[in-house]
Amino acid sequence: MAQAYRADTETGGTEPQRSGSRFRDLRERLMKDRGIWRRGIVLACCSVLLTLVMAFHARIPNTIGNLGSLSETFLPWIAVFIPLLLILGLVRRSATALIALLLPVVVWLNVFGGLLTDKSGSGGDLTVATHNVNADNPDPAATAEQVAGSGADVVALQELPAGKVAAYEKALSGTYRYHSVQGTVGLWSKYRLSDTRPVDLKMGWVRAMRTTVATPEGPLAVYVAHLPSVRVKLHAGFTANQRDQSADALGKAISHESLARVALLGDLNGTMNDRALNAVTSQMRSTQGAAGDGFGFSWPASFPMARIDQIMVKGVEPMSSWTLPATGSDHLPIAARVKL
Repeated sequence: MAQAYRADTETGGTEPQRSGSRFRDLRERLMKDRGIWRRGIVLACCSVLLTLVMAFHARIPNTIGNLGSLSETFLPWIAVFIPLLLILGLVRRSATALIALLLPVVVWLNVFGGLLTDKSGSGGDLTVATHNVNADNPDPAATAEQVAGSGADVVALQELPAGKVAAYEKALSGTYRYHSVQGTVGLWSKYRLSDTRPVDLKMGWVRAMRTTVATPEGPLAVYVAHLPSVRVKLHAGFTANQRDQSADALGKAISHESLARVALLGDLNGTMNDRALNAVTSQMRSTQGAAGDGFGFSWPASFPMARIDQIMVKGVEPMSSWTLPATGSDHLPIAARVKL
């Protein structure tokens, strides 16, 4: 036994001794390397900047190119800078940069961490789906059949060109007995529709509608909307002014709704974080935020980066929310199960 112990000490001591020695060596190197705190100041400032953008995004002004709305649209993607800053901090061997990186990590988890968990549940009385089918969709029939295959009781479609409405009507007629098309939006339902009318979005043509769906659990007011598109241009910034005006008009129409139970299905060309949609988001709940699994990004279909297609409810309990497989559109369809 003594021989074994002597052999061990000759090769560097026992395991606890060797671990303690390595720790002391590392500590001594760090204490000698005074630059570990001075290096990486710029990286630390970048971490602070990311933190400020996330924590105070509502204070970023919209007066210059709608910069506030633009940052809020892609706010979750700030997370992609965190691994980059981590790698650079390690390369620079900067304790300052690595410690500062904790700030954006904590704030991001506080803002978006709730979306990382699965909040979906079972049950519900009604399944609804919505899809911007894309005016240039090469196969309307296949797209319609695919969305109907989700099992939805109510399906809302946006961006319906006049020349292709008949194709969607034919493809969906076998599943949905009732439907209405108003301008470029439409609703297909297994249950009777009534009090159907267009909703004025202050655009000069119809891109929104309202109807009452006679579900087995009682009437449900359903709004279908397609707010104006937005673009990012170097000379004009985030061109969202027309969308913002239409969002205000839609919010006003919903606020005057007489029924207690309301659902909004559509392409809002904006995320729930975007302050410009407050007229709508302030009075309704997102099914994805309440009962979804993950962020549920819906656009673009090839590489989803934002959830601009929304299912929102008022007076209704969301049970689950999910995205559907890609169709011939540049948007992904989304669906939700709700309890009436």
